[in-house]
Amino acid sequence: MMDAQQIKTWIEEGLPDATVEVVGDGYHFQALIVSPSFEGKSLLERQRMVKTLLQEHFDSGALHALSMRTLTPEQWERERS
Repeated sequence: MMDAQQIKTWIEEGLPDATVEVVGDGYHFQALIVSPSFEGKSLLERQRMVKTLLQEHFDSGALHALSMRTLTPEQWERERS
């Protein structure tokens, strides 16, 4: 069974400027990733960035399902206000 904290750590190692929240039940996870690295990138490009960071864990079967929201800091601020 996978741990949400471990997924968070892997994402933060690959995107050190990101704010990351990960929740899940051990099999299915949801991640909120806010990073200035997403500026100027499409939603697909952002998700590919994150998936690339985690690819070896998907390939090994350790990580099965991750849904994610990938936002720039500006988008995150707009949502929160």
